[in-house]
Amino acid sequence: MINFDNAATTYPKPRNVRDTVSQAMLLYGGNAGRGGHILTERTSRMVYAVREAAAEFFDAKPENTIFCLNCTHALNTAIHGILEKGDHVIISSLEHNSVYRPVAALMKKGVITCTIAEADASDDMTLENIRRAIRPNTKAVIFTMASNVTGQITPIRAIGALCKEKNICLIADGAQMCGVMPVSLEKDHISILCTAGHKGLFGTTGTGLLLTDCKFPMEPLMYGGTGSASASPSQPDFLPDRLESGTQNIIGAASVGAGLAFLKQKGLPAVHAHEERLCRIFLSGISGIPEMIVYRRPGISYVPIVSFNIKDVPPETVAEHLSREGFCLRAGLHCAPLAHEYNGTPEGTVRFAPSVFNTENEVRLLVNVLKKYVRNLKSK
Repeated sequence: MINFDNAATTYPKPRNVRDTVSQAMLLYGGNAGRGGHILTERTSRMVYAVREAAAEFFDAKPENTIFCLNCTHALNTAIHGILEKGDHVIISSLEHNSVYRPVAALMKKGVITCTIAEADASDDMTLENIRRAIRPNTKAVIFTMASNVTGQITPIRAIGALCKEKNICLIADGAQMCGVMPVSLEKDHISILCTAGHKGLFGTTGTGLLLTDCKFPMEPLMYGGTGSASASPSQPDFLPDRLESGTQNIIGAASVGAGLAFLKQKGLPAVHAHEERLCRIFLSGISGIPEMIVYRRPGISYVPIVSFNIKDVPPETVAEHLSREGFCLRAGLHCAPLAHEYNGTPEGTVRFAPSVFNTENEVRLLVNVLKKYVRNLKSK
């Protein structure tokens, strides 16, 4: 199987990640931060080293770097941790359900109100849409850095500057951006960055990160054992303990550390350039197929994702055929109905998402299969 569904989870993983996971099963049998014996001490040192590496990668502080189960967990931690009764939030028209659903749940309970700001083709218009939506009680702007459907990049740095000016918390969904292009908590004026560990950071599934500048304190999503202040019934008031209840995914943390090391050695520019080249080859290859509909617009920047459909063929049907031919591509709504409503694709799309481990020849094989598929459809 050739995997072009890397926007969901990258596969394969780098060799050093695979080796690290195997070694971690042998070396890190302790429970980080709990106890003083050698297994715990060794595990705690590893976890803190990964925390430091992640903080350095995103221009944050280690103590403000929180391990999560995935980006959805990180976003829920931020959303439920920040918002209070009477608050107003602004989200984008591209949001994943990991933002849309927790916000909708709080709206249904009457806790908050929400405005959806259109992520326009023009960055200036996107900013203006946000500016117009701001109210006196606007507490947070929650914006994806890049759409998981089309890959459309949003002007997060300009949005962050606007939020900083208005003293509004910017919660950024970096699931499709982190590990592909540079992201800086400080330079991009992000209050809280949420991302997956298992996508562009090449960690195992069950990993995610939340990084904060601490200007907007968060209430915990979960309460429980942290290994600190154990005599008190109250949750610790300091990070990362306040937001990290229960046993951590130790093996997952080790994998994220190895993924960050791989990216540092490889270099983000090289990763991005390779994946962009594969997208260009794909787009060039299907450009001569009039039945192919590509959801990209002039003047918009994209991460290496291409959403497409074949005219009059349900996206799931296309993906099923490609799977039989040995290619993994995701079809449907991609857990992002807002983005599909915005893009005018109510039945969804087929998503092409290469990784640094895919090759040009694999892309050309996919193009040839698509060409043959369309020819066969026309001959029926």
